[in-house]
Amino acid sequence: MNEAAARRALVRYSHAMSNAGWVANHDGNLSARLSDDRFVCTPTAFAKLDVGLDDLLVVDAGGQRLAGAHKPFSELALHLAIYQARPEVRAVVHAHPPSATAFGAAGRSLPHPFLPEAVVSLGAEIPLVACTLPGKPAVDALKPFLRRCDAVCVAGNGVFAWGPDLETAYLRLELVEHLARIAIAAAPLGGVSKLPDAMVAELVARRAKAGLAAPDEGRPAVEHGSAADGRVPSSAADTATRAAQRALAGIPGADPALVARLAEQVAAGLTGR
Repeated sequence: MNEAAARRALVRYSHAMSNAGWVANHDGNLSARLSDDRFVCTPTAFAKLDVGLDDLLVVDAGGQRLAGAHKPFSELALHLAIYQARPEVRAVVHAHPPSATAFGAAGRSLPHPFLPEAVVSLGAEIPLVACTLPGKPAVDALKPFLRRCDAVCVAGNGVFAWGPDLETAYLRLELVEHLARIAIAAAPLGGVSKLPDAMVAELVARRAKAGLAAPDEGRPAVEHGSAADGRVPSSAADTATRAAQRALAGIPGADPALVARLAEQVAAGLTGR
């Protein structure tokens, strides 16, 4: 996508984000990759409904402004971390859609997967990233998930989604919010029913065959250990680590560096490393 087209798309989806009710005040941010080291993005301190073509700015891979009259938003480091981890990603969007954000604010993961179509579009995992202070702690908390999926909920900070273009990134965020609304509507009826494991595996395989899967999708974060040598399999260690992260996600003031160290120690103990 050339810069002119990227700018038009950024304005379009900024306005769409506002009209959908996913942002308030100056919430939300959007960006698009122009080249390996140039990105166009929305400015800080702007209501998304007010963003126009001349308000956008261009930054480099270090977040330094190259063009534009306004300042970049404070969460730009998260966008740049996504681009660095995923060279094929061309767009990132972030908003606070109320239903999905409610799950994160409650420290709860979405009960995904329960719709087959959503598995094909998003994969089998929509992680809940721990609540952290802005800046490096937030980047460190997000990094473990970047190559595993295409959307995350962040406790206390809404949803991030990314993709090969702004439309895809926006639609992925839209789908996360749609799933959250369905899950909330289903709660008085006993909650959603998770899809059978065999069905999820088949849907994930189809997603991969269609070229939609994230690079490390479905791979355990810990690659050591096996049931045969008496150690817990890496998949179990990964599950335990993610469970710990979910449990800590909503705790105010949780230190992500400490959480990461504790998770590593737990995984090491489980796998015998």
